[in-house]
Amino acid sequence: MEIVVYGHYGFALLMFPTAAADFLEYERFKLIDSIGWFLGEGKIKAYSINSINMESWLNNNMHPADKALRHQQYNRYIVEEVVPFIHNHSKGLVPIITTGASLGALHAANNFFRRPDIFSGTIAMSGSYDLKTYSDGYYDDNVYFNSPVDYLPHWGDNFMLENMRKGKIVIASGQGDYEDPNASRRLSDILHSKGVNHWLDLWGYDVKHEWPTWRQMLPYFLSKFN
Repeated sequence: MEIVVYGHYGFALLMFPTAAADFLEYERFKLIDSIGWFLGEGKIKAYSINSINMESWLNNNMHPADKALRHQQYNRYIVEEVVPFIHNHSKGLVPIITTGASLGALHAANNFFRRPDIFSGTIAMSGSYDLKTYSDGYYDDNVYFNSPVDYLPHWGDNFMLENMRKGKIVIASGQGDYEDPNASRRLSDILHSKGVNHWLDLWGYDVKHEWPTWRQMLPYFLSKFN
């Protein structure tokens, strides 16, 4: 599992690729360039990792139970390998903010909500937070526990909720072609019901599900972080 690091100092930005893409996707589509000032000024270090989506939800040759199991294995990889790598590379327990666009937003938000004791926040852009969107009707515990709109309403762990409430949470979406702002609204309503402060930011009807949108969004939200 490859990982690429950008920047030299600052809090960690853990980047999850979209759909079937790889760890260099954000560089290829100039998203790294769009946050270049933050990297150069030592505000953040960005860590872009591989996805396993073609070995799970986007692989039509796999049984859904195996897809869900693979997703759980990916979660363990993030916690057991990526997080220690980030702390070792940064020479300390730096805050880690997750981010991603489209399917990457689901992974980013899900990892934060599952482990707010490890991650310090999330910037989720243009995501759907209902894993059933990808599971084609299949449902088991592994689907449930990776579908924020399913498990968050029933989240009763006060320790985790308190950590979640301390996090910096951005849920963003455009309202143009191929965007699903209602998915972000639905997640926002659930967070409100749990007393979790967050920033729901819905951009205009001319803002589409595409790279120029995310190249505008990510630096904008980073500029609002202290």
